[in-house]
Amino acid sequence: MLLDAANIRSLDFAGMAVTYSEKPCRTALNRVSGMPFDWSLNPYVGCAHRCTFCYVRAFERRADRPSDDRYGRTIRVKTNVAEVLRRELARPSWQRDSVAIGAATDPYQPAEGRYRLTRSCLEVLAEARNPFSLITRGPMVVRDIDVLQEASRRADVGVVFSVPTLDDDVWRKTEPGTAHPRQRLRALRRLVEAGIKAGVGMAPILPGVSDRPEQLAAVVRAARESGATHVWANLLYLRPGTREHFLEHLARDWPEQIEQYERLYAGRAYLKRAESQPVREHVSELRRRFDVRDRRKLRFFPPVEPKQLTLTF
Repeated sequence: MLLDAANIRSLDFAGMAVTYSEKPCRTALNRVSGMPFDWSLNPYVGCAHRCTFCYVRAFERRADRPSDDRYGRTIRVKTNVAEVLRRELARPSWQRDSVAIGAATDPYQPAEGRYRLTRSCLEVLAEARNPFSLITRGPMVVRDIDVLQEASRRADVGVVFSVPTLDDDVWRKTEPGTAHPRQRLRALRRLVEAGIKAGVGMAPILPGVSDRPEQLAAVVRAARESGATHVWANLLYLRPGTREHFLEHLARDWPEQIEQYERLYAGRAYLKRAESQPVREHVSELRRRFDVRDRRKLRFFPPVEPKQLTLTF
């Protein structure tokens, strides 16, 4: 139920009360280090998807914010983020570097249906002819096909759907607030049919839980059938904040795996190469076997009017 309060709004989502704090931001673009991109953009702080493995929990702990089950119960809404972004892109010093959207929050979590901040930011990026990439678990992205098409005409644009598994049991236990993975793949198909580059990120793959050969093959096969232009994979990493929360849920849902995780992640956040490389190589082989590649025949298709888009999955 929506409460009409001055900058604080609360509603129930997936059986959990979520509070939305509407606050302006001073900056929109964030300089990033140690990642395959230099700049990130996050219209929201916090994420109602509440994935048990979310690496952002580690950032929350470092900022003295809740990283446990309270994470995702309060979402900060950057009400002026599009206006700030427009000013930043207009600076003479800006070099039109590619911007990664959704590195620390899902840009198409339920709040986007009300606030439309992600859409506004995409419009600004399109106007500026600025390249960007976007990662999401939210099929709501199909609402913005028209903006993504226009942006793709002007700059390099790519969308990645995070689909670490198609295993229903694993999905329900580890991604409690997300749309079903097959809904994401149906959304991916819609984007590719509209001429937009869209692929699958199998991340994170969970050792002993979602890394069996048949589980990996199911995702890559479905990605190919949905028209994915590319597929990549990353394995779970556990930093303080994420580690405690994930292992607590692992002990509840897959107690037989605890001993293995204590060994694999003893004193480290990342798996050793000897543990991770075989999985990466297997996904690469599956990608070749199923011939996943960009099959878009035309770079740009005729524009799709927003009124034609529906969220029927």
